[in-house]
Amino acid sequence: MRWTIKPKSDPKEIEHLAMELNVDALIAQLLLQRDISTYEEAKQFFRPELSHLHDPFLMKDMDKAVERIELAIANNENILVYGDYDVDGTTAVALLSSFLQESYPNVATYIPDRYAEGYGVSFQGIDFASDNDFSLIIALDCGVKAVEQVAYAKEKGIDFIVCDHHRPGDTLPEAVAILDPKREDCTYPYKELCGCGVGFKLIQALSSREGRTIDDLIPYLDLVATAIGADIVPITGENRVLAYYGLKVINTNPRIGFKAIIDQIKKKELTITDVVFIIAPRINAAGRMKHGQHAVNLLKETDLTIAQKFAAEIEQYNADRKNLDKEITEEALQQIQENGEEERFTSVVYNQDWHKGVIGIVASRLTETYYRPTLVFTKSGDKLAASARSVKGFDVYNALEKCSDYLEQFGGHKYAAGLTLLEEQYENFKKQFEKVVAESIEPRLLEPEISIDSKIDLNQINPKLMRILKQFAPFGPGNMTPIFMAEKLMDTGYGKGVGEDEKHLKCKLVQDPNITSSAGEKSFDAIGFNLGQKLDRIMGKSSFDAVFSLDENEWNGQVSLQLKLRDIR
Repeated sequence: MRWTIKPKSDPKEIEHLAMELNVDALIAQLLLQRDISTYEEAKQFFRPELSHLHDPFLMKDMDKAVERIELAIANNENILVYGDYDVDGTTAVALLSSFLQESYPNVATYIPDRYAEGYGVSFQGIDFASDNDFSLIIALDCGVKAVEQVAYAKEKGIDFIVCDHHRPGDTLPEAVAILDPKREDCTYPYKELCGCGVGFKLIQALSSREGRTIDDLIPYLDLVATAIGADIVPITGENRVLAYYGLKVINTNPRIGFKAIIDQIKKKELTITDVVFIIAPRINAAGRMKHGQHAVNLLKETDLTIAQKFAAEIEQYNADRKNLDKEITEEALQQIQENGEEERFTSVVYNQDWHKGVIGIVASRLTETYYRPTLVFTKSGDKLAASARSVKGFDVYNALEKCSDYLEQFGGHKYAAGLTLLEEQYENFKKQFEKVVAESIEPRLLEPEISIDSKIDLNQINPKLMRILKQFAPFGPGNMTPIFMAEKLMDTGYGKGVGEDEKHLKCKLVQDPNITSSAGEKSFDAIGFNLGQKLDRIMGKSSFDAVFSLDENEWNGQVSLQLKLRDIR
């Protein structure tokens, strides 16, 4: 692990903000690192308000989208709400279709089959719309690159509204409206919405025309918060507001579909991390193992008994998914070793029998062993399909662009992408991708980095600090959980390995009294997940440094502060 301490802000700025907010210097420093430098900015950060959301009509083409939907309703047209099969797509489809169906019945949903149709707008989906007399398709979390598909729909007399957040290509589809904050000609103030977030802006615009307020839309925010967490978009600006209120809905009055999932979890209050690791994988499992429409059905269901049945089915899909991704990850690691590719700049693996639904998860798993840009391929019809995952600081989308001569299609983000190619191009692509990455990646990016917010003494840790840090939530890209470093720590003699195969580290830590800034010696329980192998480094009386976040541990009704260790040296 490469430890990197973030640059410290100007001491005068820290002092000024600390005085203005009446907080200590450590909190002021953490805020300045998050580009919060005034009382007003801090107020918006700690007290997000729905009134902070931007006017949806600031988004390019929003007026056209609203007018076309209102025309469809006035003319009694059939509307097809179309979305990708992942969490962002299925939540967006559930959100928009539920909203429209509140007052208009002629609305149906369509999620493409991951295996028969693949990612994005499919010709098969347009044929379905044509065969069933749909004259308007609203595409969510996809469509901004669907130039040929939208033209095909136009030939069949079907209009398109695109709600996307991916980078557009050189040419935009000839849709009635394209809502995408990443359009170069879109001046919308916030660029980092997810697909469901763009869908939310559309219902915000539609509802404003009906004289409704933002408060009327709060019940939809559990869907938006889930999509924000699952799609790993920055939790800043509008996303912070939407996630903050969405989590409130999840924890107080979630939709029936979420309730059916949450009821199986023994946890009082869910954080955005819980949403990412508990709710999102289950929603995703439907599209991975069966069909994304199952997830939409669960998210729209209003009868708890039926929702519990759907949730039980999805729970089984998720269990199957876990078994598959473990098995395929082991096979992929073996392939890298058999090919003698441990020392390359990239991991590119292929097996025609690997399940397409889990190759993205497997790509992420491989980066845990070989920390480098990774692609996992499988057979998909007459082509090969892959999921790409990157490492912090390296733009895998740009790297794929430089290999586009070998690709049929590709799309995605800086850190995750999908692509297809002809089987005969696999080896050529593999060589070119390795070459592109080898020539462009900085060597330091091939070592996992822990980004440290601040050095801290154990004596600075107290319940007040923890109370303020909790108000920094929800955490995510752009506002990660604060990470601290403490020097010259010692175990009090209780260190041990815990859990299966003793792979976790549990200990009680104190700091060398010669370096602490105040009198008195504090000790803290610490837990280090997957750090069991470092037990020998803390044994005896030798001191060590540690990187950690602060956590609360609840045991027998008692809450105490503990250090959540990330690394020691």
